[in-house]
Amino acid sequence: MALRVFCGRNAAWAVLFLFSWVVVGCAGSKTREGAEPPKAWINNTGFPVASPQKDLARWWARFDDPQMSKLIADGLAGNFDIASATARVREARARRDEATAQLMPSLSGSLRGFGNADRADDEWSSQSSGRAALDASWEVDWFGKNRKLAKSAAANFAATEENLRSVQAALAAEIAVAYSLLRVDEERLFVLRDIVVSREETARLASWRQQAGEADSLESEQANASLEQARAAIPTLEQTIAQRRNQLALLCGREPSAFDDALSAARGRIPVPARDLAIGIPADTIRQRPDVRESGWKVSAAVAELDASKAQRYPSLNLAGTLGIKSLAVEKIFRPEKTAADLIVGVTGPIFDAGRIRADIEARDAALDRALQDYRGSVLTALSEVEDSLIACRRSGERLATLEKAVASAREAAKLAQQRYEAGVTDLITVLDAQRTLLGIEDNLLASRADHIRAYIDLYKALGGGWS
Repeated sequence: MALRVFCGRNAAWAVLFLFSWVVVGCAGSKTREGAEPPKAWINNTGFPVASPQKDLARWWARFDDPQMSKLIADGLAGNFDIASATARVREARARRDEATAQLMPSLSGSLRGFGNADRADDEWSSQSSGRAALDASWEVDWFGKNRKLAKSAAANFAATEENLRSVQAALAAEIAVAYSLLRVDEERLFVLRDIVVSREETARLASWRQQAGEADSLESEQANASLEQARAAIPTLEQTIAQRRNQLALLCGREPSAFDDALSAARGRIPVPARDLAIGIPADTIRQRPDVRESGWKVSAAVAELDASKAQRYPSLNLAGTLGIKSLAVEKIFRPEKTAADLIVGVTGPIFDAGRIRADIEARDAALDRALQDYRGSVLTALSEVEDSLIACRRSGERLATLEKAVASAREAAKLAQQRYEAGVTDLITVLDAQRTLLGIEDNLLASRADHIRAYIDLYKALGGGWS
């Protein structure tokens, strides 16, 4: 239904008619409780509790590995997921500005004219006429529908900013993990090549013993088989190392092999996590994590959209005005008697819509419930990820300490077995068993170091670090 009246007494009647349509005391959005974080962490043994660390924004610097820090910086600058998330932020900012502009009046202008010319006595005489007009319109936001839509757009913009920060945090962690696994695999290759050298010496010694008649061919063949088995593992590790480097190039938005020279210039050490990480209290983590804040902004957007949908049930007031200038001649355009102004007041409101508004309100209410459940889920996920990472940091550290002792003992056992074999005191099987045991424990040690590093990286990410 629409009602239009011109300015004057009819405008006052229109305003009175509008207020008579108002239902006082309309219900607002219903409130819902959110997820409450615990007061302290359960598995925080060995970790000091303090305020959120400022270095969480660049936690990878605590590993004291310039190569890893440079790769993460390159990734944050060149990754395509980061660029895509940045574009979404720009789009959301423009949508917010567009929604905010709807609150302001709009003004447009037009100019129309025509002219004719006649030639007389070789001179041109001309006369032109036309019309100029300024048209203004404004929807008076009595019930806040447009304000709620602008609030929703602003909340969606904030959510896209948090999404960008989530992508930054995830990318930093992914690059750090890929780099750490690369260094672990390089260490594996170094250990394997050292084992190959040791088995080559054992195979030569077995061959000499066979030639000297001190051993049969079985012993020599066993030594050669063990040697070739170790050599066969080298190409697999080299393949994995090359693929790790390509993965890092992809994460940084570069072509394959872009970092091969820099990464292969020297065998880098395996990054060592800092042991003095202060984890903060759970509430700090909720405030720090961008994915939780993103979910919170989505709840705010859903609340505003629900309120805007409810505002559709009430009438809207539209003001429109025209200031026109009409003249038969251009030289008379600024004469006051040639101007005219109109003001139109329009009131529109729903009378019968077959349940469209009610259905839209129900849909928006369901969307709000979904956003709230997503928010609760993000809070619980954040708390669970921190607890899991704390457990992994502690248990992987314990396992690492045990395996370091086991490796020391296995190296000594392999050395003694080799010496006794050279002295003819023991057989080759004992030597090969000692070497296989050493290789297996060293491989377990490196795998445990990788798990320990990943646990700390996951903890930094779970605490909400990795973006700035």
